[in-house]
Amino acid sequence: MVRRTRDDWTEIALRALAEGGLGAVAIEPLAARAGATKGSVYHHFPNREALLKATVERWEREHTEKVIELVEAEKSPQDRLRTLFETVLDRTRKGSVEMALQAGAENELIAPVLKRVTERRLGYLVELFGQLGFDREHARKRALIAFSLYLGQVQMFATLPGLVESVVDEAVQVLTRRN
Repeated sequence: MVRRTRDDWTEIALRALAEGGLGAVAIEPLAARAGATKGSVYHHFPNREALLKATVERWEREHTEKVIELVEAEKSPQDRLRTLFETVLDRTRKGSVEMALQAGAENELIAPVLKRVTERRLGYLVELFGQLGFDREHARKRALIAFSLYLGQVQMFATLPGLVESVVDEAVQVLTRRN
């Protein structure tokens, strides 16, 4: 039997979350799915809540902080915005975790992480639009539109596969256009 690490279990939980929502992150089915014992999970996490908390914190790091780090490597604000959209609107990225977390936003473990992630993402977008020369008010509005576009695209990719196409170029053009 393979020894599972803490990272292995959060990865397995992320996949389960993407496929079945919050209810799918349950220790016994995860252990069975991984061909391991429940004790293997309990070795790393005292309970389901601890596993779920570690899983959503991993999602936060990988899908927010690491994305921002990647984007920040670009030289200009325009390039950063484009790279951000290319990264988050890439169909091959699984937005199912995002949708599962949005659906579970009332959960006491999910709510604070989702709030923190949303504030961080919006703050970063406001910063980017500010670097593009928009005043604070317009930067905030464009950030909200950009984030809404992202959530809508993720939802549509998940529920209407094959019907939706990427709108990266158009999104960047529209969001950076001056009236």
